[in-house]
Amino acid sequence: MTKKTNQEYKNELSDIQYRVTREAATERPFTGEYWDHWNDGRYTCICCGTPLFQSSTKFDAGCGWPSYNAPENHDAIIEVRDMSHGMIRTEVRCSNCDAHLGHVFDDGPQPTGLRYCINSASLKFEPTDNTKLSKDV
Repeated sequence: MTKKTNQEYKNELSDIQYRVTREAATERPFTGEYWDHWNDGRYTCICCGTPLFQSSTKFDAGCGWPSYNAPENHDAIIEVRDMSHGMIRTEVRCSNCDAHLGHVFDDGPQPTGLRYCINSASLKFEPTDNTKLSKDV
C-alpha cells in the first residue's frame, strides 16, 4: 500500500475520524456510530480497509465504545505501550496504515479475557446480512 499524506487523510476523513486515527484522539463515550451496533458483519479500518474485527467477537462492555474480545487476525493490529494521561495502557493501531484504533484491556470476557475498546470513528462496518445479534454475544 502507498502511504498517504496527512493532507490526503484530511481530505478523505471526517474531522473526528482524522483526529482519532491520525492524532490518537478519543471520541466521547456513547457517541460513536458503532457503540450500540449489533448487525452481523465485519469492522474494517476507516483509513485503509484492513479487516479488524468480526461482529461475532463484539460484546457490550458498558463503556460506551465498541468492544471486541479478539481481532479478526492478530497480524492486522499492532499494540503499543501508551503512557499518556498519567496511565500505562496498551494502544491498538492498524498494522497496515498505523491508524490509532483504541486500547486493549485485560478485563474482557472469555475465551480471551481481552477487551479491545475501539473508537467508532476508526471503523467502517461491512454487513454480511441483516441479521441482528444479541448484546449477550
